[in-house]
Amino acid sequence: MIDINTGDTAWVLASAALVLFMTPGLAVFYGGMVRVKSALNMMMMSFAAIGVTTIIWVLYGYSLAFGKSHGGLIGGLDHLGLSNTLDQVTGPEGHQIPVLAFAMFQLTFAIITVALLSGAIADRAKYGSWVIFVAVWITLVYLPVAHWAFAAQGGTGGWIVDKLGALDFAGGTVVEINSGAAALALALVLGKRDGFRRDPMRPHNMPLVLLGAGMLWFGWFGFNSGSALSAGSLAATAMINTQIATAAAAMTWIAYEKKRDGKATTLGVASGAIAGAVAITPACGFVNPVGALVLGLLAGVASAWAVTRKYKYGYDDSLDVVGVHGVGGLLGMLFIGFAATVTANASGKDGLFFNGGTDLLQSQVIAIIAVATFSFCATWLIATIISKTIGFRVFRDDELNGLDTTFHAESAYDITGNSNRY
Repeated sequence: MIDINTGDTAWVLASAALVLFMTPGLAVFYGGMVRVKSALNMMMMSFAAIGVTTIIWVLYGYSLAFGKSHGGLIGGLDHLGLSNTLDQVTGPEGHQIPVLAFAMFQLTFAIITVALLSGAIADRAKYGSWVIFVAVWITLVYLPVAHWAFAAQGGTGGWIVDKLGALDFAGGTVVEINSGAAALALALVLGKRDGFRRDPMRPHNMPLVLLGAGMLWFGWFGFNSGSALSAGSLAATAMINTQIATAAAAMTWIAYEKKRDGKATTLGVASGAIAGAVAITPACGFVNPVGALVLGLLAGVASAWAVTRKYKYGYDDSLDVVGVHGVGGLLGMLFIGFAATVTANASGKDGLFFNGGTDLLQSQVIAIIAVATFSFCATWLIATIISKTIGFRVFRDDELNGLDTTFHAESAYDITGNSNRY
């Protein structure tokens, strides 16, 4: 008889629900950040990510990400259609959970990662082309990277986790650096929005932005502490570290804004919270609470500075995916090399500040470079092929009129006052 730990299973299932909740939260967050004429389109891009990714995950996604490893590069075809998962368990003895609980949890990671990319190309992407891009990108980019960093199989799994030995508790490489590098490639291929650096492109609804940020903050507890895959002390460590870093980064972002511009903005506090959550994601299960505080303080300033670089270098990352997720994920992965401690996680390693030497830091750097390079190059190629064939960017008139009416025949707000419309 299979011995399932019901407490751990309940926690992983609850965490999966929390992480799935993050994607509607992202839709609200992004929807409030764009101009009103494309708010629904922005939100629909996130919901497309949910639908397309789920279908792929069932058919072959889970199998390629977590099936039997082939050289540490990709999983096998042993779980097509989620076959050989029913009544199967995973995890160490005493903490075993159903494979389907793990599969559901990991599905939500795939969904939120590709949904993040939509923020880089807000206001100018064809909806049908985006749907196709989601399917191709999940297949060719996300699944290999997930296998590299998440498929721990006792030395026979992904090359980053089992051979390189880099530490990534909840997705600094798979989710954050991957999405940041891919977002930069997308922004470059699709080009700048009409009026970039000339016209004001302010968020149309800041209460929505704050609500979305709050939903993401809430869901991030499942994202990070759920990655412990058990309801124990490690999950508690990851949860408190997530809260500490997220709150600290929110404060340092607006402190940086205040010094730079003389005002602390609501967009700043929301963005700072996300930056802190991003940075602590890979480190939450490997650093102590003081380490989480230091990382959060650094992340707020670093990301606040990074988002301004798009104006200097001329790339239009519409909603700052590169500056927040790319830079925050990079910072978190590097911080592990310095501040990881086995007192936080006995199965981890000591970083440079805890007399662990430079080996861990070197592994972290290699993982960062490998994932960023692969993601950028593969995404650039995918987006370029779509652009040259069916087209990825909308026509200028459609961009100026707004994508809500162009693609969805709807508008976010009924401003006509037509009482006959139900």
